[in-house]
Amino acid sequence: MKLAITGCNGSVGTRVVLAALAQGHTVRGIDTVPCSEPLAGLLLHPHDAEGVPSFAFRRVDLTDFDAALAALEGCEGVVQLAAVRTPADYKVVTHNTNVVISWNILRAAAELGINRVAQASSVNVIPLVWTDHHEFDYFPLDEEHPCRPDEPYGLSKVICEIQADTIVRRYPSMRVASLRLSWSLPSREDALRDDPRRRRNDLWGYVQEDSGAEAFLLAVAGEDGRWAGHERFFIVAPDTAAEEDSEELWQTYWRHVPLKEGKDLRGWKSFFECSKAERLLGWVHKTPGAGA
Repeated sequence: MKLAITGCNGSVGTRVVLAALAQGHTVRGIDTVPCSEPLAGLLLHPHDAEGVPSFAFRRVDLTDFDAALAALEGCEGVVQLAAVRTPADYKVVTHNTNVVISWNILRAAAELGINRVAQASSVNVIPLVWTDHHEFDYFPLDEEHPCRPDEPYGLSKVICEIQADTIVRRYPSMRVASLRLSWSLPSREDALRDDPRRRRNDLWGYVQEDSGAEAFLLAVAGEDGRWAGHERFFIVAPDTAAEEDSEELWQTYWRHVPLKEGKDLRGWKSFFECSKAERLLGWVHKTPGAGA
């Protein structure tokens, strides 16, 4: 499949590019800054064993719709990762940049007849890291939980999901996945902190970076007919990045939040529910070397 991967220089984008190439996809990496390592090395040997170009790079300002349109031309699917990753000034930079880029990518894909898009949303559609006001209705969090952002990054991700709802209504042949990715890291150990209080606001969540990359590829390239239109998915490891068990964390920091009926937090169970991703995408979190 010919894939455009925007934001390819980022930590998530790099892993998605490498995973896509390993699966035999042809990749066009797109970013606003020059191609950096390790992807820059691929430009020295951009062809596969049969001489077919497998990786190319374009430097593009995706806030320019015409530039985005040209950058995606000829592709069959898009993994949209380009964004400002924090609230930045907490005023306009993150919101205005992210909202324009996400709409430009979705609208350009529609214009070009690209019917498969996977876009990075975030667990922060539910206020977590960058808010002082947490309002959890229940644990574990799932896709039905209300989104109540109070800062520009989370708001921009809620809007990109609404944009996807809009685009598939007008272009019903399109299929868009919004992946609510947690903190993407090489391993669970990288997410551990000595004091669990330091990570209480993001509920001790993480995702192993290559497993997260796999979710994007399943969303954009999978063709099993289990879903259509636009769907939201939490992409989080099934365990917490904490030494304390989840019930202890719950009782210590969030005891006022009820558990959803039929759910529990035994052992190191995550505060996020990802069964929808498993059911519709076939995604199961994997840890390299752990056999699962």
